[in-house]
Amino acid sequence: MFDLERWQEIFETLRKNKLRTFLTGLSVASGIFILVILLGFSKGLENGVKSEFESDATNLITVWTGVTTKEYKGLNPGRYIQMKNENFEFISQKYKQNIERETAIYSIWGAEISYENETVNYRVRGAMPDHQFIENADMESGRFISQKDLDQTRKVAVIGKRLRQDLFKDKDPIDKDIKIFGMNFKVVGVFVDPGGEREEQQAYIPLSTAQKVFGAGDNIRNILVTVKMSDDFEEAVKLSNNMSDAIENELKLMHTVAPDDTSAIRVFNTLEEAKKIYKLIDTIQLVFWIIGILTIIAGVVGVGNIMLIIVKERTKEIGIRKALGALPISIIGMILQEAIFVTMFAGLFGLIFGLGLLELVGPQIEHDFIKYPQVDFNIALSAVFVLVFAGALAGFFPAYRAAKIKPIVALRDE
Repeated sequence: MFDLERWQEIFETLRKNKLRTFLTGLSVASGIFILVILLGFSKGLENGVKSEFESDATNLITVWTGVTTKEYKGLNPGRYIQMKNENFEFISQKYKQNIERETAIYSIWGAEISYENETVNYRVRGAMPDHQFIENADMESGRFISQKDLDQTRKVAVIGKRLRQDLFKDKDPIDKDIKIFGMNFKVVGVFVDPGGEREEQQAYIPLSTAQKVFGAGDNIRNILVTVKMSDDFEEAVKLSNNMSDAIENELKLMHTVAPDDTSAIRVFNTLEEAKKIYKLIDTIQLVFWIIGILTIIAGVVGVGNIMLIIVKERTKEIGIRKALGALPISIIGMILQEAIFVTMFAGLFGLIFGLGLLELVGPQIEHDFIKYPQVDFNIALSAVFVLVFAGALAGFFPAYRAAKIKPIVALRDE
């Protein structure tokens, strides 16, 4: 039941102690505000890291080669290890049951690409049809490289959105011919990539065509495969690690490379890296939660201390109330109501201010590893209710102490 006199009494008490009330509310509000901001930025960190991984497949194993650094079986260091089609085919066949997508790559950096009077120097990559899904590329128009393109060594190209803008401006590039080092390639598609403009400044052509027109024979630069994911993330990571180690060892054996030579053949496993980074994010989020909760606890302790002071100041008044017949539950209710009001008002203020700041500043933050900082409103609101409960608990003990005071003792208080 709403008791107007009780509320008038609470507001009168708060008005008499404005500075004390303000500082108590500020400590509570700042606790919720700091928690909201920390949770928002931890979510932004999670979003940023996930978007970085989304630029390519998360379950990706990438193989590339370099120069040997150690003598092995009579062969001197300094040999460049060149992968061949047969290396890709060996891996494809041996791990067929565990591979989801696969492609071999032959890259040309700084290739001269032109259309009519426009010329640029971007990367051209010979690839296979699965490369579209490994790169998470979406088709803006047209299609990607097909198996028929590969089998028939067709001179077709799929260009990135940025490359299309540079060469064609507002024209439709589909079925138009571009020149790569003076050779005609028909544009069959335009792609967009979550990796941004850097990834869209390139053209894909069939691997077989790239090897033929650039005189590469059966050479390849990279091998990319994605591992079939299981429902158990740890199991998928274990499978990916085992495959990575096995592929590295087998390629070293094929190319006569020392087992401990880390430069000649390199295998990068994004799933293992993802696991490490997600664990780091979980740790950061836990630390943020602890910092926020400790800040809130400091505010709640402040509320408890203020209630003790209020009880001490109003001891004589409480004695008079009890002498006039006030029940202990009434005394407890009076103190608790004040503690809950201060805690809830300050907590909601901190919550709204924190959410508003994230809403205002969040979209302006442009960083590779922090994107769209935000907080689940239900979690934030739950934190406020927990805070109110803690504030009520902090106010209960002073209230209980006040209820136990004997009227005669309270009236003697100076």
